[in-house]
Amino acid sequence: MANPERPLSPHLQVYRWQVQMVTSILHRATGVILVVGSLLVAWALVALAGGPDSWSTFSGFARSWFGFLVMFGWTWALAFHLINGVRHLAQDAGYAFDIKGTIRNSWISVFGSLLLTAVIWVVAMMQWGNA
Repeated sequence: MANPERPLSPHLQVYRWQVQMVTSILHRATGVILVVGSLLVAWALVALAGGPDSWSTFSGFARSWFGFLVMFGWTWALAFHLINGVRHLAQDAGYAFDIKGTIRNSWISVFGSLLLTAVIWVVAMMQWGNA
């Protein structure tokens, strides 16, 4: 009979949080966020095709503080999922598969996504004269 005090399999109470763990979980979470956020893209396209009234409804949402927060978060999710996906492809090809390389590239995914998101929004704001 199994010892009830000992866990049957490793779990989060056994392991310390590590950057590789966080990026793996975030990669899955950002995939879900991108799917849900695609509904907003579909809403924007339908509103654009629907005419000025429906576009003004979408535009009102997008220009609100909540809409900005959602779009900013979706942009970060896209940047993170892209950069971390490229990291996964490189590892699948056998590059930087050692522990040191995996940790380094995990941090590159985190900071690279933040930098890419900032660049996208600075360029977007400068494009529309809001910076």
